[in-house]
Amino acid sequence: MPGGRLTQQERQQIALGLADSLAYAEIARRLDRPTSTVTREVMRNGGPTAYRADLAHRATERRTHRRRKAAPGDANTLPQAHGRDDEAVREYEETFTSVFMQSGLPRMTARVLAGLYVTDTASLTASELAGRLQVSPASVSKAVTFLESQGLIRRERDERRRERYVVDDDVMYQSTMASARATAHLGEVARQGVGILGPDTPAAARLENIARFVDFVSESIARAADQAREVLHTKPEGMSGSAS
Repeated sequence: MPGGRLTQQERQQIALGLADSLAYAEIARRLDRPTSTVTREVMRNGGPTAYRADLAHRATERRTHRRRKAAPGDANTLPQAHGRDDEAVREYEETFTSVFMQSGLPRMTARVLAGLYVTDTASLTASELAGRLQVSPASVSKAVTFLESQGLIRRERDERRRERYVVDDDVMYQSTMASARATAHLGEVARQGVGILGPDTPAAARLENIARFVDFVSESIARAADQAREVLHTKPEGMSGSAS
């Protein structure tokens, strides 16, 4: 399997595959690349409907140039701990970002969330996020405001009274429960339509079935989240060490 960065020719093949409505896995198979490589490439360069091979290639060159230009001692750049490989961590962050984007988050918002999740402290200041992602503080501010509104992060003050953005063990639980409540609300609205459209009409029957389906799904999600909540507070076996 070939390694290294995608070539311009490979990006052109990706664009052709998307134009033919091929799945990421099929495009990756034709390129002899991991599916995650193709997924990440597409999602960080406009998504399946806006991907352009030439633009993606130039964007990658610019990112590479910025990384080489960045000074190793930059005060805003957090060094990798535990002997981690910088490039491997960056590639993983981009993969994580693409997953969040597929769930509907805008790119910058997804980058901020992924950046928080892969830090040992699970919290960063706006300045630290801006330095880590090489973006403007304004971009970070907009992203964290949205993430907080969705219950995906929370804010706290550290001992120096600096505002930090946190993804602690309970944030995922709270976010899952919020999703379950939003799903349940869809069921409530669907059931309202039954009375409005008439209980014996095809449209009302369709909405009632949707409501029943959504009720079951939302209740199952909430019940499973409650049952699994303690997993978020348990250290996996074989893992040791403290956050740095």
